[in-house]
Amino acid sequence: MEISPLAPAQLEILRQQVLSEGDLVSVQSKFNYAWGLIKSSKVDDQRLGVKILTDVFKDSPQRRRECLYYLAIGTYKLGDYSDSRRYADALVQHEPDNHQATLLKKMVEDKIAKDGLIGIALISSVIAAGATGLAFLLKKKR
Repeated sequence: MEISPLAPAQLEILRQQVLSEGDLVSVQSKFNYAWGLIKSSKVDDQRLGVKILTDVFKDSPQRRRECLYYLAIGTYKLGDYSDSRRYADALVQHEPDNHQATLLKKMVEDKIAKDGLIGIALISSVIAAGATGLAFLLKKKR
């Protein structure tokens, strides 16, 4: 999944729209800005995007579908695969025939499985190295 970031000027336009609306900022403006932040390659932008989308999700039931999708992407990009899977699962549960949601869920699950295998391999290597070192020490004492 590769999402091209917006140009800085485009993201700034979205930010200025939110600022210009002040305390009466519309759901659409918040969503658009969060969407732009999620697309960013900067982790701080992505975090802010996830925070804003979480607020939009809570406050605007009519935007939940879009929020779930971009929350899954945003948390995935941040490396929070547990939350990403939770959002993708919720989206697929809500829309089981949504091909895009199904692909997103599979991508998250594949990443979790891959990371799990890497973790197992690392632990196995550490255990093997420790056992080899222990055997060497025991053999040396004899």
